[in-house]
Amino acid sequence: MPEESTVALLCKEYTDLSDHDISIIEGMSVVLKHLANLEDADIFIDCPSTSEDAIVVAEAKPDYVPSSYRNTVVGLLAKPQNEPAVARTLKLGIATKQMKAITQENTHVIQTVEPIKNEGRVIGVLIREKRVDEERAQSERLHFSQQSYNRIASAITHMTEEHNWLTECIDEALVIVDKDGYVAYRNSLASKLYKKFGYVNDILGQPYHNIMQICPSDTEDDISGLTEVEVGLGNNCLVIRHVDLSSQGMGFALIIRDITDKKERERELILKSVAIQEMHHRIKNNLQTIASLLRLQIRRANDPETQMVLRESMSRILSIAVTHELLSQVGIDRVNIGEVIINITNNALQYFEDSNSNVNIRIEVTLEGDDFQADADVSTSVALVVNELLQNSIEHAFPGRHVGMVRIIVSKGDLYSTIKVIDDGCGFDSTETNHLGLNIVRALVKDKLGGNFKIDSNRYGTCASFDFKVS
Repeated sequence: MPEESTVALLCKEYTDLSDHDISIIEGMSVVLKHLANLEDADIFIDCPSTSEDAIVVAEAKPDYVPSSYRNTVVGLLAKPQNEPAVARTLKLGIATKQMKAITQENTHVIQTVEPIKNEGRVIGVLIREKRVDEERAQSERLHFSQQSYNRIASAITHMTEEHNWLTECIDEALVIVDKDGYVAYRNSLASKLYKKFGYVNDILGQPYHNIMQICPSDTEDDISGLTEVEVGLGNNCLVIRHVDLSSQGMGFALIIRDITDKKERERELILKSVAIQEMHHRIKNNLQTIASLLRLQIRRANDPETQMVLRESMSRILSIAVTHELLSQVGIDRVNIGEVIINITNNALQYFEDSNSNVNIRIEVTLEGDDFQADADVSTSVALVVNELLQNSIEHAFPGRHVGMVRIIVSKGDLYSTIKVIDDGCGFDSTETNHLGLNIVRALVKDKLGGNFKIDSNRYGTCASFDFKVS
């Protein structure tokens, strides 16, 4: 009497599965290795135990990438609280995509789970696992893409010979053409795709020239046995991979991925990007126009106090324009904080030189620390705050000096980030409440940035800092 497999022994000990159920699970377990190497992922079969837990009855680790597991987990339980995707699929009988789980070795992974059924009843689940830091959101199902010819050809052969159920787990249409040029196999996704193209009858058994979407010349020059082309069919866009299966005793296979929706999203993104760029460009131009009008008013004003107020207003407007100028260049709603601060610094120094042409002083401003991206609202508020603090230092910190130093330090935090503006000037009484610039800073930091503002000043200099949350 032949020795029973580990799968059979575990199923008989921990489950209520019938002999027929067990034979199905055993048959599936023999191809797990091919699937693990194809997917570069850990593959498992779990079956429902007599308790609320599931039992791991089969596993396969990939050969080409590190596994998430140090030891085997065959024979161990999968707890519902640790692997909710497994519990869900066993209970509902439907696939569960991209759900976090905790392994028996306390490792965090992402699971995609497919039900295994016998006559409509769930008898187990097929699990694909990847570590959280390696998982790619571009696919929720199994993919043939970006694999070597040998791995693809071998996997296709094993999938279609005795385990057709595996071809229904992939997210691509699969068509196999025999040596005589007729369609010998297609999965359900291929059937649906060709009906979408307008084919009334099932493509199974049809000659290849009747369903061909790529010309033979597109593939005949490739000696590796594997060719990928992108083709358009009406309003549809497809990526078709041609796999030579002559080494497997077959003709060839077509792996077809419908990327129509992806292409449409790319077009929409381009249009949106152009629209965003144009919007920010116009805002920037309008703000610069306002600044130019204020500059004219400054020249006409005779009162020094009036001139000072107008210059401060112009500076604030230009600081806002800085963010919109950067946003108009990138076409997205996020900019680098470092670029914003650099432009603010250049504007502030230029403004000071224009306003104090008769003053012989050299002011050095340095930017240190981290750089990161922030959205338009945050970066605009940061620009205004940094502009006010920098202007205060440049204008008031160095009376009678020939050289002044200002340091801007940016620190990226996990939750809150911090910016410090530090000068080596004469200091001032920071407790006074009639400073318009500081009142503006306090209001912006509190109301717009949701952070805190702090300023310390003495005769050795001033350190102003604020924090803000960056999503």
